[in-house]
Amino acid sequence: MKMKKILYVFMTLLLLFLVACSKDSGEKAGTTDKSKEVTDNFNETGMPIVDEPITLKMFAGMGNNTLKNWNDILVWNTYEEMTNIHIEWEQIEAEAIEEKRNLALASGSLPDAFYAANMPTLDIFKYGQQGSFLELNDLIEKYAPNLTKLMEENPDIRKAITFPDGKIYSLPSIYDPEFTSVRTHPLMWYNSELLDKYGMEVPASTEDFYEYLKKVKAEDPDITPYGSYNGTLMVNYLRGAFGVGTTGREFIDKDPETGDIRFYPITDNYKELLQYMNKLYSEKLVEPNIYTIEWAQFLNNGAEDKYGSMIFYAPEELFGKDIGEKYVGGLPLEGPNGEHKWSNVVNPVIHIGKFVLTSENPDPAATIRWVDHFYSDEGSRLFYMGVEGETYEKTDDGKFKYMEKITNSSEGLTKEQEIVKYLGWVGIGAPGILMQDYFDGSEGSDQAVEAASKVEPYLLDEVWPPFTYTEEEAKRLSALSADIEKYVNEMQDKFVVGEESFDKWDSFVKNIEKMGLEEYMEIQKQAFERYEAN
Repeated sequence: MKMKKILYVFMTLLLLFLVACSKDSGEKAGTTDKSKEVTDNFNETGMPIVDEPITLKMFAGMGNNTLKNWNDILVWNTYEEMTNIHIEWEQIEAEAIEEKRNLALASGSLPDAFYAANMPTLDIFKYGQQGSFLELNDLIEKYAPNLTKLMEENPDIRKAITFPDGKIYSLPSIYDPEFTSVRTHPLMWYNSELLDKYGMEVPASTEDFYEYLKKVKAEDPDITPYGSYNGTLMVNYLRGAFGVGTTGREFIDKDPETGDIRFYPITDNYKELLQYMNKLYSEKLVEPNIYTIEWAQFLNNGAEDKYGSMIFYAPEELFGKDIGEKYVGGLPLEGPNGEHKWSNVVNPVIHIGKFVLTSENPDPAATIRWVDHFYSDEGSRLFYMGVEGETYEKTDDGKFKYMEKITNSSEGLTKEQEIVKYLGWVGIGAPGILMQDYFDGSEGSDQAVEAASKVEPYLLDEVWPPFTYTEEEAKRLSALSADIEKYVNEMQDKFVVGEESFDKWDSFVKNIEKMGLEEYMEIQKQAFERYEAN
């Protein structure tokens, strides 16, 4: 009898334990499978997204010039009226975003969503697998028709945002693949008055470029033949002329002869590129302080018409119309070995960690519909242009332009300072798609678009996005990259300015190999193979 009583107590406790586990398991399942939880308040299509208003809490990254309060600006007021969804913004300034984001993740005090918070891929995968970030595959399929359409039209988008476990945990910022100007800038620009003066055409080869720079130095010694605020811009510009950067990425690309993934800074082609730049620098054909010049000094030099050529965005936007209109867009240069590609081009997927739904989100279906609108034509226009008649107007030739109160401020403000009164896109790289028709920034100007059209025939056939990695891979790659990539960048500068002799090139390569290049490349190869298979 006593044994039966003990057995009864034991079975009761076991049953209670199993019920508790089942309840806990159910709660966890609800955390990661909220795509199935929709209410009568939710509308699968059309607007509003919900019949009765709801509030979502979003942790948002701000640009340095973004308005400090998004609770009462045109774009979000308009969208709230459309959707019946009010956003309670926690806006974090750029310099504090990493610290505040990490604090939120570590403490478990999560918002309903992270918006434009630049979530690192390592954190996306880690917290996605833990269940703190929701898996989005089903939600996208059911409630994100605009993003789904983009992925069907451009399968590389889906490949770029899919993690090693086959799941999607975050949504990206996308450049319209047809918006060549924003994907290829900064471009090379030449002072057309000097070209005319010398009777020269826009340089078409590395030799033409060299001859032009020499001509400027000889004929107009007060003008810097090539100016910039960053030496790496020219390295990126020249990669296609020397057969490296064949997939648009830094450090790794695909060997055009073997098809294998490679670390191109140790190739002979890259060495030849740096030797070419060293020749320009040693002959005083480029900005003498190209690696140390201040941004303000670069702008001032340009505004005073002191450059024969330079790499950046639309000069009219940069230096003002009087000086800027003198510049004409350059061509991709044909290199000494016949290579002739424009490799300074980015994948349409700019950053995959721009929108993350957390396990705290009370209505994932409504939230995914809320953000999916910005992957549409209408949503892109609302986000970047605002409301017709209030912030923009449609011109007779069918273009969309900001109204005069923005472009010609009555308060003497810049266009950007006026834009942020109404819109929230400046400086944040928001989730959604950036389309040429609705972007009135530098890359969307007539001058920039015309210049970009010149490089279109030379664009790469294949452009890689950043890859995704397992947690273990990401940790190892982070440690390896900190040494290898930093060393490459430091030595690049030294080779160019002559602080390091090219006689030491073999030592440079061996040092990289000793830093763990083999392991670095093995991780990259595995990530590339998964990317190809997605």
